[in-house]
Amino acid sequence: MTSKLAINGGPKAVSADDSEIFRWPIVTPEDEEAVLAVLRRGAMSGLDVTHAFEGDLKQYFGLDYALCHNTGTAAIQAAMWACGVGVGDEVISQSLTYWGTSLQVFSLGGTVVFSEVIPKTLTMDPADIEHRITERTKAIIPVHYCAYPTDMDPIMEIAEKHNLKVIEDVSHAQGGLYKGRLLGTIGHIGAMSIMSGKSLACGEGGFLVTADQELYERAVAFGHYSRTRDLESPELSPLAGMPLGGYKYRMHQLSSAVGRSQLKHYPERMAEIQRAMNHFWDLLDGVPGVVAHRPPQDSGSTMGGWYAAKGLYAPEELGGLPVARFCEAVTAECGQFKIMPGANPLMHLHPVLNDADVYGHGKPTRIANSNRDLRQPAGSLPVTEGLPGRIYSIPWFKHFDAEIIGQYATAFRKVAEHAEELQ
Repeated sequence: MTSKLAINGGPKAVSADDSEIFRWPIVTPEDEEAVLAVLRRGAMSGLDVTHAFEGDLKQYFGLDYALCHNTGTAAIQAAMWACGVGVGDEVISQSLTYWGTSLQVFSLGGTVVFSEVIPKTLTMDPADIEHRITERTKAIIPVHYCAYPTDMDPIMEIAEKHNLKVIEDVSHAQGGLYKGRLLGTIGHIGAMSIMSGKSLACGEGGFLVTADQELYERAVAFGHYSRTRDLESPELSPLAGMPLGGYKYRMHQLSSAVGRSQLKHYPERMAEIQRAMNHFWDLLDGVPGVVAHRPPQDSGSTMGGWYAAKGLYAPEELGGLPVARFCEAVTAECGQFKIMPGANPLMHLHPVLNDADVYGHGKPTRIANSNRDLRQPAGSLPVTEGLPGRIYSIPWFKHFDAEIIGQYATAFRKVAEHAEELQ
């Protein structure tokens, strides 16, 4: 019998030229001229373009304060310190995420406690937070992971009840909505990366936004020495001239220039990404084993620029076929895009979070300043630990092209409908 699947010698599902549909970021002469203008002035390390970019961000998010950083990791670290995280303190986040969501808490003398996630969203489960709160907890850091908006309302209620701050990590979801509200504006601070791979791309950089002047000024004082003389806080203004954290987190102005140009066009580019990605999932509706990772269409929540797009896998619908084998077969059907199983390595199982003595405390940094051993070994987060076998990457389409998107959808459908060939 002739095989239907490309991995077994059958024809590929994707035959169209897909070289442009994944190209990102979109760099135009406008971006190039913005960069050249900074270079020609020798203003790479100045602040004027960055201040202008911050003005654009304040307008976009509808908040009073924006502060650019050299990375999103730095922006989140500054947000932690602004929220009072220090020696012996704890933050609550999720393990299934990039390390830059929470690992920098070590540098503040604090540590992270991981909560479970909701399998269908891959975001923090509000029902698993409250029992992890102690007298040392200072902040909750939800991640809008792989662009899916975290269920923020119950998290904000928990934070208010326990007098905690909420730092939204929006690195995967710039421009996304939660029940009609812009992500990054719901918590006390929104912080995010905008490196060149993100849906809002500036080259390398990050920023935070907030409506709270005190949090903004604390973030300034932590890593922006040249701005400290403008602070109004009676606590911080006498310390002007040096960053309290000993860090220099100024954004490079080539990145600021690109960020301004990219932000100007981001709404329409994001809309096209959403159109393309929703079309892809619409084509796969009802396919066994393949589950869309997106909010319900009538929820008022959206995936923003859909960074790090994922799909959910139901192996029980395909005879228990392992996700790695499924991905291998789909990749064989495709053009340049490789379908990969799993997602970010689980942080709570990594040696850095369990064994590493980073600062010479004589014990693992994770518990160096704690009054208990709060490491979370294998088996401690069973829901999270079961997810790598139920997640895979999907094509991140940057443009709407019905033919190419249709062929990629056919690749997934074809493998799902002929999974018995892979058993």
